[in-house]
Amino acid sequence: MSGSELPGGTYRVADLEFTRVGYGAMQLAGPGVFGPPADPDEAIAVLRAALDAGIRHIDTADFYGPHVTNRLIREALAPYPDDLVIVTKVGAVRDDEGSWVHARDPEQLRAQVHENLVNLGVDALDVVNLRWGGGADGHSPVPGSLAEAFGTLAELRQEGLIRHLGVSTVDAEQVAQARSIAPVVTVQNWYNVATRRDDALIAELNEQGISYAAFWPLGGFNPLQSAELDQVAARLETTPMAVALAWLLQRSPNLLLIPGTSSVQHLRDNVAAAGLVLPDDELAVLDGIADDV
Repeated sequence: MSGSELPGGTYRVADLEFTRVGYGAMQLAGPGVFGPPADPDEAIAVLRAALDAGIRHIDTADFYGPHVTNRLIREALAPYPDDLVIVTKVGAVRDDEGSWVHARDPEQLRAQVHENLVNLGVDALDVVNLRWGGGADGHSPVPGSLAEAFGTLAELRQEGLIRHLGVSTVDAEQVAQARSIAPVVTVQNWYNVATRRDDALIAELNEQGISYAAFWPLGGFNPLQSAELDQVAARLETTPMAVALAWLLQRSPNLLLIPGTSSVQHLRDNVAAAGLVLPDDELAVLDGIADDV
């Protein structure tokens, strides 16, 4: 299967062509996204199965593990296909207990970019997202200026170590601030059928030709729970997972999916589920689900 045959096809930004169905590598690390996987061979197989399925958009970060997922990606996929887009993140590190620690000073960001380069085995990174937020839940935007941090990444882009820039866990004001410093090709935030606070931002980005990658499309550590979602799935004789993924692809053409899994079969199930076409009446039901986050 090629990228054009995947559900949702592709989305172009600048000289990048993302498959809208991507793969999030976070779950390839050990429990709590810390340490090595229980089955490294299966992790390698999952990454190769993603490419075999036509996926050409992989999301990762060197603080997954730390260093685990990037090294697995390199072992499984290098030399990389010319059309593969690897998106990584900086702005955090892990301490000895596995806690997520902000690391946004210029020297910290430069060090993280160089670690990504080494562990992925590349001369330049396709896309680097500045991970900014955190908040009470650890995964939401927080107020503050990201100008110094994003400016550091813009300098590294001018030096040729980064090809494109993005931002993660940010609000609309922070997206605008980043765009005033350097071009932004993608925004990565928490979004799914039941977590809808970015509806207006997605529409704005679509008008501007900027992609939006939805992390936790199936709810993340707390799987999606919605009576409406379950009812739609029952009427269509499919699973809530399939409905949730298909809804995202039909929501907006700039919306990208990065579901993660450590299982080859689950990866194949995700790709197949995203191919479901939702009828208009069921879309209307899903569009009415309230954001309780």
